[in-house]
This record gives sequence, C-alpha cells and structure tokens, in this order.
Amino acid sequence: MEKTTILKYLYLLVGFFMILFIGKVDAQVVIGTPNLQFTQACANETFNTYTVNFVFSPESGIESSNQFIVEMSDPEGDFSNSVIVYTSNPGTISTSPASLDISLPLNTAGEGYKIKIRSTHPVASSTPTNSFSAYYKIQDSPFTINNLNAIANFCPGGSYLLTIDNPGTGNNDSPLNYPSLTFNWFKEINPTTSVFVVQGHTLSVSQEGKYFVETNYGTCTSNSFSNRVVVSEATSEEEVFATIESSSGNPFCAADGPTILSTAQGNGYQWYREGSPISGATNQSFEASESGAYSVIVNFGSCEATGNIELETGAFTSTLDVSEVNMLEAGDSLNVTVTTSAINPEFQWLLNSEIIPNATENTFNVTDFGSYNVIITQTNNCNTSTVLVFLVEEYINHFPEVENIPNLISPNGDGINDTWVIPETYVSGSNTEVVIYSSQGKIVFNTKDYLNNWPEDDLNLSSVNQVFYYMIIPQDLEPKKGSITIVK
Repeated sequence: MEKTTILKYLYLLVGFFMILFIGKVDAQVVIGTPNLQFTQACANETFNTYTVNFVFSPESGIESSNQFIVEMSDPEGDFSNSVIVYTSNPGTISTSPASLDISLPLNTAGEGYKIKIRSTHPVASSTPTNSFSAYYKIQDSPFTINNLNAIANFCPGGSYLLTIDNPGTGNNDSPLNYPSLTFNWFKEINPTTSVFVVQGHTLSVSQEGKYFVETNYGTCTSNSFSNRVVVSEATSEEEVFATIESSSGNPFCAADGPTILSTAQGNGYQWYREGSPISGATNQSFEASESGAYSVIVNFGSCEATGNIELETGAFTSTLDVSEVNMLEAGDSLNVTVTTSAINPEFQWLLNSEIIPNATENTFNVTDFGSYNVIITQTNNCNTSTVLVFLVEEYINHFPEVENIPNLISPNGDGINDTWVIPETYVSGSNTEVVIYSSQGKIVFNTKDYLNNWPEDDLNLSSVNQVFYYMIIPQDLEPKKGSITIVK
C-alpha cells in the first residue's frame, strides 16, 4: 500500500515537470536569418528605404508586448557597437513571415555591414545576414578642386599639391563640410579609363597627368566627383603656383584653436601675412590663428612657386538698432532688432540676467525697464557666440507743462508732486534765476539752470510742515515771489 502511494507521487511529480518543460518549449521563438531585399544600400536624402523579410516560429510564442528590433553592425560586421535601425511597436508583428523597412544612419559607409533581428518578449535573436555594402551619400553633387583651375604646374624635381576647395567659388558644395567622408584620387589614362592613386583629402603630384578625386562611396555610384586638373612640369619661362591647404577648412573656427596651413613639399619655404614675411615661418606648414591674406614661397631648387590663401576665422558681426541706453515712458514699448552675419544664428534674450521665455527670434518687443542681453550663437560647424547689451530706463519728464507756480509739494518718494515743478518759461535754458529761502531768510538754493529738481536732499521733515520762500527772477521781466509749503 505504501509502495503504491510513493509510485503515484512520483508519477505526479514527473507529470508536473513535463508540463513545465512543455510550457517552456512552447514559449521559445526561433527567428530565421533576415532576407535582404537588396544587394547593396546606396542611400541619399531622396531615398533611404530598404526592405528586410524574416520568419519566426511559432507564432503562438510571440507575446502581445513583443517588439522586433533590427540591428546593423559596424562596417566590419561587428555587433559590439551595433546601431538600431528599426523598432516595431509592441504587438504589431504577430504573424510570420514578416516584412519591414529600415533606413540607414547618415554616417553609414563601408563594405562589410550585417543585419540581425531580435525580439523582446520572448528574448530571441537571429543569426546575422551575409555582408553587404552600404553608404549614405550625404554629399552627392559635383565639387571643385584647385579653385576650378584646369591647369597646374610644378617645378622640375618638385611637386604640386591638389586640394579639395572649401568652400570654393560660387555655389560649390564642398564635401569637406562633411567630416565623415573619405576621398579617392585618380589619374585619368584616357576618357574612359582611370587608375586609383591614393586615398586622402589632398594629392601631392610629382608626375605629369590629368587628375581628379571622387568621394569614397565604395561600390555605390555617385555624382560626388571633382573637375579634372592637368598637372605639368613647368619650363623655365612658366610661372609656378603652389596651393595652400587649411587643415580646419576655410573659414576655420578660431574658437576651436588654430589651423595648420600646408603646401607642397620643397627645399625651402617662407610664409607671409598681408605681404610681410613671418619671422621663423620657414617650414612646409604654418600654424595660423587669425584671419588674413597668407602666402608662401616654395623653393624647389630649379624654380620657386608662390601660393596664396585668404584665411577667414568664421567670426561674425552683430549689431542692434537701438542705443546702449534707451529712455521709455511707462506703458510704451520699444521694438529691438538684431542684424548679424552669423550662419544659421540662434537668439536668446535676457532681462536682468534672467532668460526671457520664448524670446528666441532676432527681434524683441521691450515693455519692461531693466538691463537687456541678447546672445547670438552661430550654429554651423563653428558654434561661437557673442552678447549684445542695452539698457532701458524709465523716462521722467523734468519739465512737464504747468500753468501756475505751485506753493505745495510732498517729497515723500511716491512719484507724485515730489519736487517743485514750475512753468517751462522759468526752467533751464531761459536764463531765469531761481532763489529759495528758508523761513529764517537763509538762501538754501540758487541757480540760473533750474531743472525742476528741488529739493534734491532730505529736508529732515518733522511733524510740522515747513515753509520756504522763493524768488523767480526772469531775464527782462518782473520777479515772481511766493511761498512753498513742504508736507510729509
């Protein structure tokens, strides 16, 4: 009897674990290797959609909260720092097979990308796809080199430095504005054949030929290529020019530090700024931290070459259309406008060092008194800022129109009848003498340039009102006399 009971217990226990195991198996999901509906991805701003198909099983294993996530490797196929290029909404993909569209990040550039798909509920992951090439063609238009000059010369035994223009002339869309890009230089053999020379931002040419450069988009076709330049060895009669490259572009951002100017390799060098030689600047490169007209003479032994560059720092100017100090009557307003040469500027207005909410345009309507700042920030690849300051004070009319000479004032600081205001006929500019006496006959105030500002000092009023006497003596007119009672 006891033996039978133990066997039943064992059967029940085994059954329980089998149920758990079956439930666990049912909860597992297998995701197949993604099937790319493209052989290579060549994206640009007008097209960046690529379809990926995949299967998973069983469908019943997918929970209602599940999301499918598409990860893209680095250009070498490594997922250590993968990028998520698609995430489905919870529960939107529940049937297999499934299809979704991905978009490439703007910095995509390489030949060995891979993709894999994983789920969140339950957690599962596919094996990666085979490698594929992918590029986002962030710059996809022709650009210029050598300032669009089709001919260049180098001294016998020397070289000529070809550079990509930045910015160049006209509406040149320089690819140097996109730091992630790389470039391939070619020498043209005939109109249909070219040979690869080197990869880089510049090309030092010491052999005659026709040269050009293309943005490196791998196996993707592109319109990002330069003009052709024929480089020849100069004869003794020909003038030779050298190119100058700025390592940080031109304009360069002086706020980020100096830029390095460099030229073709020669036997000797002398750098100039604004036509004057720079002491000690006798190397192939020169560190420049300010704008100006720079030039270099390169000695190749057999001849000399001259290079020039007008270097700009990326600085900008900004002005206000109001004065540093502005007077505003209570209830009035003042419209202030900023004019700036900053590229893609941003604005922030402040009152008494406090940020004014939503005041982010180049104009602001002032209604309050105080000290104003406006911060202008240039938001291209040289994020520099400048601050303009102006003051708005309340305008107080010291010469209001009054008909009669008052005999009562209350200098208590309430802004009403605080000073003795007399008709404009007798104030500053009229050459009228104004004399005020104490009740003891002592002169306490005397001027021929009255500004309607008496009393300026504290009169130490007691509980008893004080009485003063005045004499107003206009030029060529009869004097005016009377009393002034000061009340608290």
